[in-house]
This record gives sequence, structure tokens and C-alpha cells, in this order.
Amino acid sequence: MSRLIVISNRVSAPDGSHSGAQGGLAVALASALREMGGIWFGWSGEQTDQFTGQVNLQRGDGYTTATVDLEEQDVDEYYNGYANRTLWPLFHYRIDLAEYERGFAGGYQRVNERFADTVRPLIEAEDSVWIQDYHMIPLGHELRKRGCQNRIGFFLHTPWPPRRLLATLPEARELVETLFAYDLIGFHTAEWLESFCDFARLEMGADIDEEEGVVRFGGRSVRVIVCPIGIDAAEFREMADNDAARDTYEQMRRSSVGRAMIVGVDRLDYSKGLEERFAGYERFLLEHPEERKEVFLLQIAPPSRGTVESYQRIRNALEGVSGRINGAHADLDWVPIRYVNQGYPRDVLAGVYRASRIGLVTPLRDGMNLVAKEYVAAQDPEDPGVLILSRFAGAAVQMESALLVNPYSAEEISDAILRALQMPKAERIARWRAMAEDIEKHDVLWWRARFIDALMAAPLPGGAAHAAEALVPETAG
Repeated sequence: MSRLIVISNRVSAPDGSHSGAQGGLAVALASALREMGGIWFGWSGEQTDQFTGQVNLQRGDGYTTATVDLEEQDVDEYYNGYANRTLWPLFHYRIDLAEYERGFAGGYQRVNERFADTVRPLIEAEDSVWIQDYHMIPLGHELRKRGCQNRIGFFLHTPWPPRRLLATLPEARELVETLFAYDLIGFHTAEWLESFCDFARLEMGADIDEEEGVVRFGGRSVRVIVCPIGIDAAEFREMADNDAARDTYEQMRRSSVGRAMIVGVDRLDYSKGLEERFAGYERFLLEHPEERKEVFLLQIAPPSRGTVESYQRIRNALEGVSGRINGAHADLDWVPIRYVNQGYPRDVLAGVYRASRIGLVTPLRDGMNLVAKEYVAAQDPEDPGVLILSRFAGAAVQMESALLVNPYSAEEISDAILRALQMPKAERIARWRAMAEDIEKHDVLWWRARFIDALMAAPLPGGAAHAAEALVPETAG
């Protein structure tokens, strides 16, 4: 059986800690690697004065991690620059925040070349390679140029923007052309897959075989599939019953003093719709004064990407908005918003989720959003909370039994909060059961199996290295 070589921007250590890779992706990939064995390669998160390509190997828990340090300029241009100031906002439809600088694009290309040089000697002939996310779009192309004849798949964890938005990226076509070095590309939803095909057909003249799910361009064929990521639902359900989760549950129940808790857990990011969420919650307080002191919102928002100016702005804005709402509506014995800027272990969060009456997950745009799935998995089957979910999260496609809202509409958020608070137990249980069954069926192992099975079914590339080398100029940026 072939090994799995996972390549992503950050890596989760095999000792079970997840200080490098963040959130659900780390949990999902670690689970896949434990099942199949192999190597997880990526950036260490550390900086070095001069890039040497030296690999730090760490073994344990069924797989090996291989990490490299990057130079300060690499981090500034590849990670803080092109990945997080160009592609991230663009892929989340925020072209008003996207920064198009040649230095960013050059650094992104340089780092992907360095990753290819470093990981190529670790890849054996029978291995399958699975590259993750927008940080590494051109990496498969670079591996082909270095003679890699293995099956190589790419999975995008973010949305794929509509054609006319993507066309604002100066090197959009060159970047998309590098994707044809892959054998398989996976997307969370049919919408993102269709947007990719739309760009390939109308901007590049690619041929789309919708029946076979194949896109052909420049002598290469790549299969495209919808493959929504899941969580380890059984593990998270068990986690919600461990000592830390139970202690947290009791702590939150005591601190609620009989009030209904609404919880939001989001990385501090403009794509998460936190300002709009606060506006919707405030509208609820204004429209339903009889409910005012019967609820409170706990918003957990650990900061991220603090060196990027747009993230500094959103943090300052949220501190101002939460302070204003509390100042306007708080009483001696009640504060409407508890706003916390730190992260917590997953078992602690499981206890928070179970103690809450409402889970408020309202991103403006999200590839999937695993918090929504974790919230459902953590609930008490006999008395579950209600999930309010943005219809613009990828999870909404699978979780139609949630209360789906337009996150831009304060009125819809307010109405959904009231409906959730007044929802009869029988309806809450029925909605929860429908979502829980889907989460368990389409869990992380299903996601892994669907993608890997599709990748293994792809024919070996054969002459793909030559085709890929001829397909794209030396730089994709």
C-alpha cells in the first residue's frame, strides 16, 4: 500500500499537539495520516537567516512530520503577502482588501519552488501526494518539473471566486494553468467547482467534460470533484463527555445564572462576519426588550495574522462595537456580550457548545466551517441547542436543517435568534438529528476515502512532467 504524502503550509506535530496547523484541517489531516501512514511536510512556522532546505523530521503517532524554516523575506512575501493579503481576500470575494504586488507574487513562487526542492527527495515511487490549499497552488507543477511522476492531488479549503472576481488577479491565468499539473482537484461545494470550470472554459478555452468530471487544457486532463470535508464526529462526541468538557459545561451553566447562552467561536477574520453578527444581535436586543436580560452572547475570537493590517483593523473594530453595545445595553447584573480574544482546547469548546442554547455561525463567506459541525456533534441528543448558520458557508449545503440566514441582514439574524429561543424541544431534536446523521455519515474518514480513492483511480501521469513543464512559464507570479 502506498504512503500518503500530505503537504500544507503548516504542520501538526505527531505528538497530538496542533500548535502549528490550526483548527479542523489539522485534525482531519492527522486522522488521515494515522490511517494510512506517511509524511506531513510544510513550513515549521520558524524563521532562519538563510534558507538551507534542511528538514526537521519528527516521528510518532503513525506518521512523520517534515518541516523547514523560511527566511523573513519568504514569510513576508509568501505568507503575509500573497497568501493572506492577495489570495485569501480575493478567494473570499473581498477584492476591496486584496493587494496585488509583484513582490508578493514573486515570493509566493519562490517559496513554492523551495518547497518542491525540499520535499522531492522524500517522495518515493509508490507514494500518493496530497497538497492542501491556496498557499501551494503551483507546487504540483513544480514537482512535475522536478520529475515527480506520482499521482498528485490538490484540495482547496477556501471558496473559489467567480470568474470576474478572479480575473482581477494580474497573474490569474498563469496561476490557474499550474493546476493542470494535478491529477485531481477537490472542492467543498459544487458552487466552487463550477466557478473553477467557468474560469477555465471562458478565460482559457479549456474543454469541460461534465459527465466525466474532467477538465482538459494544454494536453493535460485533471479530474475535479466535490468532496466536503468533515470532522471526526465520533471522537468529538466522546470529547464532549470527558472531564474537561463536563467541567466547562458546569462552569458555563453556573455563570449563565439561568440565561440562554448564544455562542460564537471564530478565528478573528473579516470573512467571519463578526461585525455583522454583533449588529444582528443588537437588533434582537432592541426589537425584543422582553428577552433582553434572558440571553447573552459569548464570542470567542482568537486573533490571527496580527501583522496584516486588515486583521488589526477588524480587531480594533470589534473591540469598539462590543464595547459600544455593552455600554448601551448592559445593566448592573448583566452584560449582553462576553467578548474573549483567546483560543481554547477543543474539549473545553465542546463543553461550551453543549452548554449553549444557540450556536451562531455566520461567516460572510466560508469554504466549509467545521465549527458548525463540531457544535452539532457536541450537543446533548435529549436537549440539543439550535444552530444558526450562514447560507454562504460551505457547511450550509449539508446542514439544511440549521436556521439558515443571510449574514449581511441584521433582521434575519435577529429573527433567527428569536425563533431559536422559542423553538419547541421536538423541533430542536428533529433538526439536530438530521444534521448529526449527515455529520456522522460524511465524516473526516469519508472525506479522506472519497478523495484518496478518486486520486488512486487516476491513471499514472506518465509524460505529465514534460507536459507540465511546457504548459507554464518559469514563474506563475
